[in-house]
Amino acid sequence: MNHPHIAALVKSEESVRKRMRYLALLHFTEGYSRTAIASMLKVSRTSINRWVTAYLTHGLTGLDDTPNPGRPATLSSPQLAKLNAFVQHRSLSAQGGRLMAKDVGLFIQSEFGVTFKQANIYRLLHQLGFSWITTRSRHPKQSEAIQEAFKKLPDGNDP
Repeated sequence: MNHPHIAALVKSEESVRKRMRYLALLHFTEGYSRTAIASMLKVSRTSINRWVTAYLTHGLTGLDDTPNPGRPATLSSPQLAKLNAFVQHRSLSAQGGRLMAKDVGLFIQSEFGVTFKQANIYRLLHQLGFSWITTRSRHPKQSEAIQEAFKKLPDGNDP
């Protein structure tokens, strides 16, 4: 069976993945076995079976890419908002804003019952707009007025 329209689809398709499906279909319509097609295209026979079945069931639209949403989020939007508030509050606290990934992980574990690896905590915080730049710590007894007065003292380099 000659199918010039499928051959034209193979040549015109820009998506490599979809082109492979069309090519498998072209070989199938030319009478090649699914095992032979898998060998020719260097893909698994399972993939060839899936593509041919999709074509026979749904036509050419069965070979279209399907959306792949990825893994579902571990934390919901309200949980992310609560985490954001926790990090904001801790970073602005009077005792100093030093917050380590371990602290964030413990908060997530105790509040939401979810365990995150450290690398994923950094990724999550970056997603929320936080960075890991630390500020200089402040001594609780330091005085702005004394520091400003010290800056105005003449040193040996003044003209």
